[in-house]
Amino acid sequence: MSNTSGSHPKSIAAFVMSAILVLAAVWVFLNKQYVLDQLSVWSYEPSQQVATINDRVQFTDKGRFVFYATSPKVASPEDFNKQCPRQEPGSPILGCYTNDDHIYIYDLSNEKLDGMEEVTAAHEMLHAVWYRTSEADKESLSAQLREAYEKLDNPELKTRMDYYQRTEPGEFTNELHSILGTEVSSLGEPLETYFNQYFNRETVLKLHEQYNGVYKQLYDRADELYSKMESLSVTIQSRSRNYDLAVAQLSADISSFNRRANANGFSTQSQFNNERSALVARTSRLETERNAINADITQYNTYYNEYQDISKQIEVLNNSIDSFKQIDQAPSV
Repeated sequence: MSNTSGSHPKSIAAFVMSAILVLAAVWVFLNKQYVLDQLSVWSYEPSQQVATINDRVQFTDKGRFVFYATSPKVASPEDFNKQCPRQEPGSPILGCYTNDDHIYIYDLSNEKLDGMEEVTAAHEMLHAVWYRTSEADKESLSAQLREAYEKLDNPELKTRMDYYQRTEPGEFTNELHSILGTEVSSLGEPLETYFNQYFNRETVLKLHEQYNGVYKQLYDRADELYSKMESLSVTIQSRSRNYDLAVAQLSADISSFNRRANANGFSTQSQFNNERSALVARTSRLETERNAINADITQYNTYYNEYQDISKQIEVLNNSIDSFKQIDQAPSV
């Protein structure tokens, strides 16, 4: 009797423990990604660079969890190029989210582009979020993202999205999700609330505007200078043609005047003086015109030199975001 009654509680305990284990196994199965992420976060030790990015982006707890789950790394050119192959020649990339769930960010050194690493990190983190989003939620998000995209009517963004259509077929809304979230203001609800789950969007947008403004200022000034050069070039060419014709005509008229003077072709001294005065006045006007044209040419050259300087500045910026550097020359025999 005692043996039978004693085994009953043990059987219940065993059953409860088995049930708990089954439920735990089911929970782990249903939350496999979360479990894997938690293990990754526990084992990940962020570098100082990554920690700084986290602070400056102001990731929320939810955003930092996903970010750190991808073991993000700020990579040197050599490492970055191995992990993040570019899709088209001449199209540098600044970060990537790899198929094995890792984020790599190119280590930028140009202080003028401060904030670019942070925005890139937020951009790539949103790719990791997209990967972890259910198909049903993706469908709902895609509709909202496309609606916001169509309202923007932004030619530059369209060109950029066309690039992604070519290089990453089927990933349009995935890329749009990262771009709109980190670069485009005033998306309206519910997208604003959605993105603020992961980071302080106002902070990220300011960082984007900060470095994007460096490019915009240079490109706007370059466009302004190019327009001025184009207009001034037309003026210089037109005035120069008219000047050359006037000089040729004046030269012919002076030769005619001199021949007539040598042949006593003037009936009176007054006639001679009047025609000579007219030629001198024409010469003076042409000299004034020549000086004006030369001043325009000097101004054109000033615009051109500034335009060239801006082009060099843009080239330096572009080189600083390009992870592909010149390779060393092969040794010779």
